[in-house]
Amino acid sequence: LKAHVRPETVVDVAPILDHVADAMQPLAAESGVTLSVDTQDRPLPVVGDRDELAQVFQNLIHNAIKYGQSGERVSVTAKLLPGQQDKPGRISVAVRDWGPGIAPEPLPRLTERFYRVDTASSREKGGTGLGLAIVKHILNRHRAQLLIDSKPGDGAVFSVLMDCSDSTAPERHPQ
Repeated sequence: LKAHVRPETVVDVAPILDHVADAMQPLAAESGVTLSVDTQDRPLPVVGDRDELAQVFQNLIHNAIKYGQSGERVSVTAKLLPGQQDKPGRISVAVRDWGPGIAPEPLPRLTERFYRVDTASSREKGGTGLGLAIVKHILNRHRAQLLIDSKPGDGAVFSVLMDCSDSTAPERHPQ
């Protein structure tokens, strides 16, 4: 199982986000949500698995559309954060909605398997309670962080922070 093995391929996060956002547009339109992607820096090279990262961003954008629908917009912002001294730069991808937000109490439990803030609302929206657990699992494998910032009435921001790869390295494929 590759669950604990870090990926070795250098991938660009920007086209992954573009692809996922394109795929999510019909759901956004159907939900009355305007979905925008702002990739402020390109390329955004990270060491990662393209399909797994696509799954992470798909889950985060899907949740933002589903639970933040009342806010009528979801924005995805990706940028490069410069490194300090001997630390590499980081790539930040923030998925923001302007929906009802989440109370502080459940925030630490959001990535637990099957945990739901509001069971009835989640079930009626077709949630399994696994989306964020999968996101956390994939990000752990990528040595990345998921930060969640939300206040009731003020929407939510789910940010993924990953170390930037040395982009001069060509794309390597493990044998």
